[in-house]
Amino acid sequence: MPPPIQPVGSILVPHTSAAADDQPVGDPNYLVGLDLNGRRVVVVGGGTVAQRRLGLLIASGADVHVVTREATPAVEGMATSGQITLELRPYADGDLDGAWYAMACTDEPETNAAVVDEATRRRVFCVRADTARLGTAVTPATARYDGMTLGVLAGGQHRRSAAVRTALLEALQSGVVTDDSAPVTPGVVLVGGGPGDPDLITVRGRRLLARANLVVADRLVPQELLAELGPDVEVIDAAKIPYGRAMAQEAINAALIEGAKAGKFVVRLKGGDPYVFGRGYEELEACVDAGVPVTVVPGVTSAISVPALAGIPVTHRGVTHEFVVVSGHVAPDHPDSLVDWPALARLRGTIVLLMAVERIDKFAAALLDGGRAADTPVTVIQEGSLRTQRIVRADLSTVAEQVRAEGIRPPAIIVIGPTAGFTAGAPDGEAATASPR
Repeated sequence: MPPPIQPVGSILVPHTSAAADDQPVGDPNYLVGLDLNGRRVVVVGGGTVAQRRLGLLIASGADVHVVTREATPAVEGMATSGQITLELRPYADGDLDGAWYAMACTDEPETNAAVVDEATRRRVFCVRADTARLGTAVTPATARYDGMTLGVLAGGQHRRSAAVRTALLEALQSGVVTDDSAPVTPGVVLVGGGPGDPDLITVRGRRLLARANLVVADRLVPQELLAELGPDVEVIDAAKIPYGRAMAQEAINAALIEGAKAGKFVVRLKGGDPYVFGRGYEELEACVDAGVPVTVVPGVTSAISVPALAGIPVTHRGVTHEFVVVSGHVAPDHPDSLVDWPALARLRGTIVLLMAVERIDKFAAALLDGGRAADTPVTVIQEGSLRTQRIVRADLSTVAEQVRAEGIRPPAIIVIGPTAGFTAGAPDGEAATASPR
């Protein structure tokens, strides 16, 4: 039978027996924010332990001085760039002169004890990294979020405080916990939803989506994100089905503007990035012309992320120095085409084609006619980042035939160039080969 719960203030703690009286209840440390901007902070030790703490001290504007026998390359780099001052020598009594705060971060217990002893004499709070309870201050598990600093102490149980800190941060990022009780200001936000996996939307994008009153969503947005919305959120389907039904761009613009003018917080959720063949700027212009506030949250574009998830880098040292993302919306011989295909064929790097599956034979022919080698590797990735992802490998002379034979359908990304033949980082089931050097 579990022990009875007794109220203690606003916290519920289990009623423990005398045998457990030596267990700490709560945290004896007083959590406070120090203004260290421009104030001297002394860190004794320059190894990895100190290195992990220096970033936040530098970000706070502290005048950081490090004393250490040896320093990691990263710590040396901080000194070279002027972020800290560094003395490569043993600690000596008196090093804390003028300090407002101190950290003992060496791997020598006796040195750390001496630093704490000096700090105590000088009434300077000091963190002891090797044994926290023997210092006079404790570093909480911290995180920065949208202008706030989160700090968690757990009586020296560092893994527990780190786990809670991370959970709080994720709750804020996902919108499960909101940091703003004020009503959302009406307006429009163009949010890039990423390549399809709901975990690949940006932190800011997911947070703003959670606050939407109205969502205007493309066909390729992560559908799981829409399932997370509350029942009171209106969702408008703005799907553009390839070679099929589509919501006119003018109607989409009107839905955004009318929603915002009706006092709603409107999220225009788009696959990939709003500005990579997503007509995002057209929607921004329409909102601006109508006097509607609009902001843009970039997304993870499928042009780079989908090849990466299939084990293909779009660039690689010594292999390719450029990559080009090309729309396959119109054929090379179409009068509306803006692509210089002969120039594209002469490039030696990576070409990423989007919306090109239906016309892959024409694009391949244009590149071959322009001089691109017939054995140039090509990889086609259908429904990249999703569990239904399919990968087809071919070369430029056979890719059209392979796409037809495999029944590849949109959405798909086509990667052409030397790195398209890389498979060392491919998903399970793909043959692994070493990349050329």
